[in-house]
Amino acid sequence: MSVPTAVRAPLPVLGRDVTVPLVTGGEVTYAALDYAASAPALQRVWDDVAAYAPYYGSVHRGAGYLSQLSTDLFENARRTVHDFLGCRDDDQVVFTRSTTDSLNLLAAALPAGCRVFVFETEHHASLLPWRDAEVTFLDAPRTPAQAVETLERALADREPHGPALVCVTGASNVTGELWPVRELAAAAHAHGARIVLDAAQLAPHHPVRVRDLDVDWVAFSGHKLYAPFGSGVLAGRADWLAAAEPYLAGGGASRKVARRADGGVDVEWHEGAARHEAGSPNVIGAYAIAAACTALTEAGFEALVAREEYLIGKVRAGLAEVPQVRVLSLFGDDAPRVGVLSFVVDGWNSSHFAAALSAEYGIGVRDGLFCAHPLVRTLLGGDPGIQGECGAPEAAPGEKSLNAVRVSFGAGTPDEHVERFVTAVKELVRDGARWNYRTEDGRCVPDTSAASGTSTAA
Repeated sequence: MSVPTAVRAPLPVLGRDVTVPLVTGGEVTYAALDYAASAPALQRVWDDVAAYAPYYGSVHRGAGYLSQLSTDLFENARRTVHDFLGCRDDDQVVFTRSTTDSLNLLAAALPAGCRVFVFETEHHASLLPWRDAEVTFLDAPRTPAQAVETLERALADREPHGPALVCVTGASNVTGELWPVRELAAAAHAHGARIVLDAAQLAPHHPVRVRDLDVDWVAFSGHKLYAPFGSGVLAGRADWLAAAEPYLAGGGASRKVARRADGGVDVEWHEGAARHEAGSPNVIGAYAIAAACTALTEAGFEALVAREEYLIGKVRAGLAEVPQVRVLSLFGDDAPRVGVLSFVVDGWNSSHFAAALSAEYGIGVRDGLFCAHPLVRTLLGGDPGIQGECGAPEAAPGEKSLNAVRVSFGAGTPDEHVERFVTAVKELVRDGARWNYRTEDGRCVPDTSAASGTSTAA
């Protein structure tokens, strides 16, 4: 399997030279294969943030030079994100803490009587914020076309015909599969509904163009887009946000505040993005997101996608050689996806398998239900209504659990990391773990006690 020369090198990221100890002895360079949870920061982004850090100041209301500089940087970051997302001219970009925060902000801005339609396949960040609305949960589709058909039927059946919102992921955080966003947006609009795109897993891997996809809003997190710090974005139409009470009440969101004769206060709230950005904003976080947007744009998504598809091919081909491994999928093995794959291994508890990858090979993956409990339960043939804990096992090593292992990678992943992962999977399935493991505080960990902390291969 070859990769074009132009995309052979990964982008430099922080932590690429970090070494970790192995329970079997020695150290190894850490293979970070948990990008779907948090991607390592691009070195370019970290350097940009470090260059700005001495000039850090509070924004919008300071007369000093550093405050004015920071204000310009903050608002320029907003424009950079607007351009990166291909927004419409009158779309707003609101800086938040994360995708979860962005979708909760939109949920707080829903007009009265709005109905929300969301597939059970969503991450909890987009499945759960709609508590104050009437929500219709849609069954997991098995093809992209079925997803569109399911949504069309649900929207056609709604009565009364009031405001409606569809929430859908761009790429699954469990399977990595790409969803038919443009077709779902067309179906939503044909039935008088709006649509918000959860792009947390899509934006780091593929270009997201609001105008081209014809979505009404898009939400994503900086920590998945190779940016450090707790920051996120909600971008899109301004009208629902302008009509809503501020998401948070406080300084920055308020334009004028005056005491009334009866002892209360009258408040005139800001218009625009400031209405929902109360408090001192995370200027460095916003700047980091903008720096990541610039870095990815300059690197070129065509080259990034080509390299990622090459890595996906290496992982898929390697796992296909192990009959005991089952890769999870909604839309089939050939469905287009980003660099996110979840799987189960016959005879292994998923937490035990992930612990062995870490302790014996220096590979970091994720195990559990990935904050998408109904979807993982459906994919594993269980009851999607059964509760479980994010990332926590339900059984001891060697016992069966209804969880999975997730491997995820992206622009900073070297070939060696995925090659080591494939080799490790094959060896663990063939030879078993070389160490004893036990459950501690809900996690499977190497047993390092004097009595049992020895290699099982000895």
